[in-house]
Amino acid sequence: MGNGGSVESSKIIHIKVNDKHEKIVFGRNCSSRDLRELLAHAAGVSRLSEIVLKDQSGALVTVAPSMPNNDAQTPYNVIVEREVPLPTGNEEGAFKNVLNHVAEQFSEALKVDEFRTEVNKRLNTLESRIEKDNQRGVEIEKCRKDISDIRNQIFEAQTKIVDYNHMRPNYFQGKSTDRFYASSSTDEHKIVMKRDIPKYPKYTLSEETVAYLKQPTFDIWHWEPNEMLSLLEHMYHELDIVHEFNINPVNLKRWLLCIQENYRNNPFHNFRHCFCVTQMMYGMIHICELWETLTKEDLGILITACICHDLDHPGYNNTYQINARTDLAILYNDISPLENHHCAVAFQILNNPECNIFGNVDKDTFKRIRANITMLILGTDMARHGEVMDKFKRTLTDFDYNNKEHLDLLKMVLVKCCDISNEVRPAEVSEPWVDCLLEEYFNQSDREKLEGLPVAPFMDREKVTKPTAQIGFIKFVLIPMFETVAKLFPIVDTIMVEKLRMARDHYEEMKLMDEALKETDGVD
Repeated sequence: MGNGGSVESSKIIHIKVNDKHEKIVFGRNCSSRDLRELLAHAAGVSRLSEIVLKDQSGALVTVAPSMPNNDAQTPYNVIVEREVPLPTGNEEGAFKNVLNHVAEQFSEALKVDEFRTEVNKRLNTLESRIEKDNQRGVEIEKCRKDISDIRNQIFEAQTKIVDYNHMRPNYFQGKSTDRFYASSSTDEHKIVMKRDIPKYPKYTLSEETVAYLKQPTFDIWHWEPNEMLSLLEHMYHELDIVHEFNINPVNLKRWLLCIQENYRNNPFHNFRHCFCVTQMMYGMIHICELWETLTKEDLGILITACICHDLDHPGYNNTYQINARTDLAILYNDISPLENHHCAVAFQILNNPECNIFGNVDKDTFKRIRANITMLILGTDMARHGEVMDKFKRTLTDFDYNNKEHLDLLKMVLVKCCDISNEVRPAEVSEPWVDCLLEEYFNQSDREKLEGLPVAPFMDREKVTKPTAQIGFIKFVLIPMFETVAKLFPIVDTIMVEKLRMARDHYEEMKLMDEALKETDGVD
């Protein structure tokens, strides 16, 4: 699975393939893909074949640099689950012969001069039509918009998971929209699966991976979806949340799968972002030793809120929802429409008995859990950032862990920190997230331009750059917020705030380099 930061320059694993023992040596910077290709080569199959490793007990072993060590007496079994045959020389030769034969026939059938004359004639005709069409640009933009709308409709039809019965007034029903299914009146609140969800396999987590998972330097890009599900499941067990809420382990797996299915394939607001935010919360729990000041119920609520905080995000922010007067904005009266929607989807999922991880708690406890999760998700609306931070700062003079209001504000700020914590991670982990966010921003601003809606400068591809997008955000939002948390937990300053200062300096240097390049281009 991911890179646990091993200090060794190389690593050796022993494998058994086709009843033959082999030894594989690889460097610590070797990727999972490189390892899979080595295993495919050892097995004598194409690198496109599906290969799994199993230990002596038959448990799956993740193919990654951090896999547990073994020796010649306990080799991993290499199993080819689906073989893609290697191409043969005869097949390639036959294909080339066919191509040569077709080329000869084509040359004989067509006279080059006649072909050129016909092409020139058609080009002249096309140029004449273009000159006459003064609305060419408008038609192209209209065509692009139509294509985009068709793609949206196809995407909605294929990936929409939730049946939004009872999530809007009756006057929405029967109308065609791109964010809600038309639905008839029903008394049943239930998540509807559009396809059967497969079970994800059990992974063996090495001690190195378990320790690495608790660090803010954790590289979230090295993990496949099934691995992320296993890591989330591990968090619930390791923090004793499963025991605290008497969670049925099977329901926990179903719930996590349903959560994954209800995150859309957006550039930024997707399931990997959900995992990223949750892993940072898990890291902060361990770094700050929050179990000393918070109850296990609070820890479970924090982790669950992070997992659910962006459910079914459409890839367009609250400003777009309100300006475009979408159904979500109308449904929630322009008040945090996305955050309200995330909460609604979260509890629609929990309303399904097979996915209700809180199904074994009493009514009062569930009521308390629901109120807290809703509060924390609604608190992630950046429109409320100043309000939440001002209230939290006022509690720091005499913070009382027995004061419910103080604790609620602390939990809100912790979730907010994790939601926008990418720059706490190493640059090679955080910078790809900036690219993803800008892609989502640009998608929205392009759509706003097409629809004649206001466009925020920080989302306009013609005005914003990576350093200009990050410098102000780090200086005026991230650093002040994490410094405030550090007043309660001083270790945050060393482990997190210092990384943010380094990120700020990195982007300021990048900005200076961009400006210097522009000046050089101007002189040239």
